[in-house]
Amino acid sequence: MLKGNSIKLYQTFPTMLRIITSILTIACCFGTQAQIVVGLDNWYNAEVSPETGYPYHYLWSDTDDSGYSRWGDLFKSKGASIVRVYKPDVESLLQINVYIIVDPDSVAENPKPNFFRPQDIVNITNWVKDGGVLVIMANDGKHCALSGLNKLTSNFGMVFNNVMLHPVVNNQYDMGAYTSLPDHPVFKGVQKIYMKEVASIDISKGCKAVLTDNSKAVIAECQYGNGFVFAVGDPWIYNEYIDHDRLPESFENRKAAENLTEYLLMKAKIK
Repeated sequence: MLKGNSIKLYQTFPTMLRIITSILTIACCFGTQAQIVVGLDNWYNAEVSPETGYPYHYLWSDTDDSGYSRWGDLFKSKGASIVRVYKPDVESLLQINVYIIVDPDSVAENPKPNFFRPQDIVNITNWVKDGGVLVIMANDGKHCALSGLNKLTSNFGMVFNNVMLHPVVNNQYDMGAYTSLPDHPVFKGVQKIYMKEVASIDISKGCKAVLTDNSKAVIAECQYGNGFVFAVGDPWIYNEYIDHDRLPESFENRKAAENLTEYLLMKAKIK
Protein backbone atom coordinates (compact mmCIF):
# COMPACT_ATOMS: atom_id res chain seq x y z
CA MET A 1 0.00 0.00 0.00
CA LEU A 2 1.40 3.42 -1.03
CA LYS A 3 1.51 6.26 1.51
CA GLY A 4 2.63 9.91 1.66
CA ASN A 5 5.50 10.78 -0.67
CA SER A 6 5.17 7.40 -2.38
CA ILE A 7 1.64 8.30 -3.50
CA LYS A 8 2.79 11.68 -4.83
CA LEU A 9 5.65 10.06 -6.75
CA TYR A 10 3.28 7.46 -8.20
CA GLN A 11 0.84 10.17 -9.26
CA THR A 12 3.52 12.25 -10.99
CA PHE A 13 5.17 9.30 -12.74
CA PRO A 14 3.10 9.50 -15.96
CA THR A 15 3.98 13.18 -16.36
CA MET A 16 7.66 12.50 -15.72
CA LEU A 17 7.57 9.67 -18.25
CA ARG A 18 6.07 11.94 -20.91
CA ILE A 19 8.73 14.58 -20.27
CA ILE A 20 11.56 12.04 -20.49
CA THR A 21 10.07 10.57 -23.67
CA SER A 22 9.83 14.03 -25.24
CA ILE A 23 13.45 14.81 -24.37
CA LEU A 24 14.64 11.52 -25.84
CA THR A 25 12.59 12.09 -29.00
CA ILE A 26 14.03 15.58 -29.47
CA ALA A 27 17.56 14.31 -28.86
CA CYS A 28 17.02 11.47 -31.32
CA CYS A 29 15.69 13.79 -34.01
CA PHE A 30 18.50 16.26 -33.41
CA GLY A 31 21.07 13.52 -33.75
CA THR A 32 19.49 12.37 -37.02
CA GLN A 33 19.53 15.88 -38.45
CA ALA A 34 23.04 16.64 -37.23
CA GLN A 35 24.65 14.70 -40.06
CA ILE A 36 23.50 15.42 -43.58
CA VAL A 37 23.28 12.38 -45.85
CA VAL A 38 24.28 12.85 -49.48
CA GLY A 39 22.99 10.21 -51.88
CA LEU A 40 24.53 9.61 -55.30
CA ASP A 41 22.38 7.91 -57.92
CA ASN A 42 23.35 4.47 -59.19
CA TRP A 43 20.08 3.69 -60.93
CA TYR A 44 19.85 6.08 -63.87
CA ASN A 45 23.64 6.02 -64.08
CA ALA A 46 24.31 2.29 -63.82
CA GLU A 47 27.24 1.58 -66.08
CA VAL A 48 29.32 -1.54 -65.51
CA SER A 49 33.01 -1.63 -66.33
CA PRO A 50 33.67 -4.05 -69.20
CA GLU A 51 37.08 -4.73 -67.66
CA THR A 52 36.10 -5.50 -64.06
CA GLY A 53 32.38 -6.25 -64.28
CA TYR A 54 31.72 -3.85 -61.40
CA PRO A 55 29.72 -0.59 -61.37
CA TYR A 56 31.79 2.47 -62.21
CA HIS A 57 31.60 5.98 -63.67
CA TYR A 58 30.56 8.94 -61.50
CA LEU A 59 30.30 6.88 -58.30
CA TRP A 60 31.70 7.50 -54.81
CA SER A 61 33.45 4.12 -54.96
CA ASP A 62 35.18 4.83 -58.28
CA THR A 63 38.69 6.10 -57.50
CA ASP A 64 39.80 6.23 -61.14
CA ASP A 65 39.55 9.31 -63.36
CA SER A 66 35.89 8.48 -64.04
CA GLY A 67 34.80 8.52 -60.39
CA TYR A 68 33.50 10.94 -57.78
CA SER A 69 35.56 9.56 -54.90
CA ARG A 70 37.31 12.89 -54.36
CA TRP A 71 34.04 14.81 -54.26
CA GLY A 72 32.77 12.23 -51.80
CA ASP A 73 35.83 12.90 -49.64
CA LEU A 74 34.97 16.59 -49.69
CA PHE A 75 31.46 15.91 -48.40
CA LYS A 76 32.84 13.69 -45.64
CA SER A 77 35.42 16.31 -44.67
CA LYS A 78 32.51 18.74 -44.12
CA GLY A 79 30.79 16.30 -41.76
CA ALA A 80 28.30 14.71 -44.17
CA SER A 81 27.87 11.02 -44.86
CA ILE A 82 27.67 9.64 -48.38
CA VAL A 83 25.56 6.76 -49.70
CA ARG A 84 24.66 5.17 -53.01
CA VAL A 85 21.01 5.40 -54.09
CA TYR A 86 19.30 2.81 -56.26
CA LYS A 87 15.62 3.19 -57.13
CA PRO A 88 14.31 6.58 -55.97
CA ASP A 89 11.33 5.20 -54.06
CA VAL A 90 9.78 7.18 -51.23
CA GLU A 91 11.56 5.19 -48.52
CA SER A 92 15.00 5.64 -50.08
CA LEU A 93 14.52 9.37 -50.56
CA LEU A 94 13.46 9.82 -46.94
CA GLN A 95 16.91 8.59 -45.88
CA ILE A 96 18.84 11.37 -47.65
CA ASN A 97 19.03 15.16 -47.61
CA VAL A 98 20.90 15.73 -50.87
CA TYR A 99 20.29 13.65 -54.02
CA ILE A 100 22.80 13.83 -56.88
CA ILE A 101 21.86 12.46 -60.30
CA VAL A 102 24.69 12.38 -62.84
CA ASP A 103 24.69 11.61 -66.57
CA PRO A 104 21.69 9.23 -66.89
CA ASP A 105 22.55 6.32 -69.19
CA SER A 106 21.79 6.27 -72.86
CA VAL A 107 21.41 2.98 -74.74
CA ALA A 108 24.91 3.51 -76.09
CA GLU A 109 26.31 3.43 -72.55
CA ASN A 110 24.06 0.79 -71.07
CA PRO A 111 22.13 -1.80 -73.15
CA LYS A 112 19.38 -1.86 -70.52
CA PRO A 113 19.19 1.65 -69.07
CA ASN A 114 16.80 2.64 -66.31
CA PHE A 115 14.74 5.51 -67.66
CA PHE A 116 12.71 7.97 -65.61
CA ARG A 117 9.29 6.46 -64.92
CA PRO A 118 6.28 8.66 -64.10
CA GLN A 119 6.25 7.45 -60.49
CA ASP A 120 9.97 8.21 -60.12
CA ILE A 121 9.34 11.77 -61.25
CA VAL A 122 6.47 12.14 -58.78
CA ASN A 123 8.62 10.76 -55.95
CA ILE A 124 11.58 13.01 -56.64
CA THR A 125 9.49 16.12 -57.28
CA ASN A 126 7.57 15.67 -54.03
CA TRP A 127 10.79 15.00 -52.13
CA VAL A 128 12.26 18.30 -53.36
CA LYS A 129 9.06 20.15 -52.58
CA ASP A 130 9.23 18.82 -49.03
CA GLY A 131 12.76 20.16 -48.52
CA GLY A 132 15.17 17.95 -50.45
CA VAL A 133 18.22 19.30 -52.28
CA LEU A 134 18.46 17.89 -55.80
CA VAL A 135 21.64 18.18 -57.86
CA ILE A 136 21.60 17.36 -61.56
CA MET A 137 24.94 16.94 -63.32
CA ALA A 138 24.06 16.27 -66.94
CA ASN A 139 26.23 15.92 -70.04
CA ASP A 140 25.99 16.63 -73.73
CA GLY A 141 23.29 14.75 -75.64
CA LYS A 142 25.80 12.38 -77.19
CA HIS A 143 26.66 10.93 -73.79
CA CYS A 144 23.50 11.47 -71.77
CA ALA A 145 19.81 10.54 -72.11
CA LEU A 146 18.64 14.15 -71.96
CA SER A 147 15.08 13.55 -73.14
CA GLY A 148 14.33 11.35 -70.15
CA LEU A 149 16.14 13.64 -67.74
CA ASN A 150 14.14 16.60 -69.01
CA LYS A 151 10.91 14.87 -68.02
CA LEU A 152 12.07 15.39 -64.43
CA THR A 153 13.86 18.73 -64.66
CA SER A 154 11.07 20.45 -66.61
CA ASN A 155 9.04 20.30 -63.39
CA PHE A 156 11.56 22.74 -61.95
CA GLY A 157 11.77 24.98 -65.02
CA MET A 158 14.98 23.49 -66.45
CA VAL A 159 15.41 21.83 -69.85
CA PHE A 160 18.79 20.60 -71.07
CA ASN A 161 19.55 21.22 -74.75
CA ASN A 162 21.06 18.65 -77.09
CA VAL A 163 24.17 20.70 -77.80
CA MET A 164 27.88 20.39 -77.05
CA LEU A 165 29.50 23.63 -75.87
CA HIS A 166 33.24 23.96 -75.29
CA PRO A 167 34.51 20.84 -77.09
CA VAL A 168 38.16 20.27 -76.20
CA VAL A 169 40.76 18.83 -78.54
CA ASN A 170 43.37 16.64 -76.87
CA ASN A 171 45.07 18.60 -74.06
CA GLN A 172 44.12 22.10 -75.23
CA TYR A 173 42.50 22.72 -71.86
CA ASP A 174 41.87 26.41 -72.38
CA MET A 175 39.18 25.40 -74.89
CA GLY A 176 37.17 24.39 -71.81
CA ALA A 177 37.98 27.44 -69.72
CA TYR A 178 35.32 29.65 -68.12
CA THR A 179 36.74 32.87 -66.74
CA SER A 180 33.83 35.34 -66.61
CA LEU A 181 32.52 33.90 -63.37
CA PRO A 182 29.60 35.48 -61.50
CA ASP A 183 29.38 36.77 -57.95
CA HIS A 184 27.94 33.57 -56.52
CA PRO A 185 28.89 31.42 -53.50
CA VAL A 186 30.08 28.57 -55.75
CA PHE A 187 32.62 30.87 -57.38
CA LYS A 188 33.81 32.77 -54.32
CA GLY A 189 37.56 33.24 -54.71
CA VAL A 190 37.54 31.38 -58.04
CA GLN A 191 38.85 32.97 -61.24
CA LYS A 192 38.90 30.09 -63.72
CA ILE A 193 37.18 26.71 -64.05
CA TYR A 194 37.17 23.90 -66.58
CA MET A 195 34.14 22.25 -68.19
CA LYS A 196 34.08 20.52 -71.56
CA GLU A 197 31.36 19.33 -73.92
CA VAL A 198 28.62 21.05 -71.94
CA ALA A 199 24.86 21.05 -72.48
CA SER A 200 23.11 24.40 -72.14
CA ILE A 201 19.96 24.79 -70.05
CA ASP A 202 16.74 26.61 -70.94
CA ILE A 203 15.27 28.07 -67.75
CA SER A 204 11.78 29.22 -66.74
CA LYS A 205 9.44 29.21 -63.72
CA GLY A 206 11.65 31.55 -61.72
CA CYS A 207 14.89 29.61 -62.19
CA LYS A 208 18.09 31.62 -62.23
CA ALA A 209 21.17 31.21 -64.38
CA VAL A 210 24.29 30.83 -62.25
CA LEU A 211 26.78 30.64 -65.13
CA THR A 212 26.12 31.44 -68.79
CA ASP A 213 27.81 30.71 -72.09
CA ASN A 214 26.84 33.17 -74.84
CA SER A 215 23.71 34.11 -72.89
CA LYS A 216 22.70 30.45 -72.40
CA ALA A 217 22.72 29.00 -68.89
CA VAL A 218 25.14 26.13 -68.29
CA ILE A 219 24.60 26.17 -64.51
CA ALA A 220 21.20 27.05 -63.04
CA GLU A 221 19.37 26.90 -59.74
CA CYS A 222 15.91 27.35 -58.27
CA GLN A 223 13.89 27.08 -55.12
CA TYR A 224 11.03 24.61 -55.39
CA GLY A 225 8.64 24.50 -52.47
CA ASN A 226 10.80 23.98 -49.41
CA GLY A 227 13.57 22.44 -51.48
CA PHE A 228 16.31 23.46 -53.89
CA VAL A 229 17.56 22.33 -57.30
CA PHE A 230 21.06 22.93 -58.68
CA ALA A 231 21.78 21.90 -62.28
CA VAL A 232 24.99 21.75 -64.33
CA GLY A 233 25.25 20.81 -68.00
CA ASP A 234 28.33 18.67 -67.30
CA PRO A 235 29.56 16.09 -64.74
CA TRP A 236 32.24 18.73 -64.15
CA ILE A 237 34.12 17.84 -60.94
CA TYR A 238 34.79 14.14 -61.30
CA ASN A 239 38.25 12.88 -60.36
CA GLU A 240 39.84 13.56 -63.72
CA TYR A 241 39.16 17.29 -63.58
CA ILE A 242 38.77 18.23 -59.92
CA ASP A 243 42.52 18.58 -59.31
CA HIS A 244 45.66 19.10 -61.36
CA ASP A 245 46.41 15.53 -62.40
CA ARG A 246 45.79 16.83 -65.91
CA LEU A 247 44.56 20.39 -65.57
CA PRO A 248 47.12 23.21 -65.54
CA GLU A 249 47.55 25.01 -62.22
CA SER A 250 45.57 28.03 -63.45
CA PHE A 251 42.28 26.10 -63.20
CA GLU A 252 40.46 26.20 -59.86
CA ASN A 253 37.99 23.33 -60.08
CA ARG A 254 39.02 22.12 -56.62
CA LYS A 255 38.14 25.45 -55.00
CA ALA A 256 34.83 25.58 -56.89
CA ALA A 257 34.08 22.01 -55.78
CA GLU A 258 34.75 22.95 -52.15
CA ASN A 259 32.45 25.95 -52.50
CA LEU A 260 29.73 23.86 -54.15
CA THR A 261 29.95 21.24 -51.42
CA GLU A 262 29.51 23.85 -48.69
CA TYR A 263 26.70 25.53 -50.63
CA LEU A 264 24.71 22.32 -51.00
CA LEU A 265 25.18 21.37 -47.35
CA MET A 266 24.02 24.84 -46.32
CA LYS A 267 20.91 24.47 -48.49
CA ALA A 268 20.22 21.06 -46.96
CA LYS A 269 20.24 22.57 -43.46
CA ILE A 270 17.69 25.24 -44.38
CA LYS A 271 14.27 23.62 -44.27
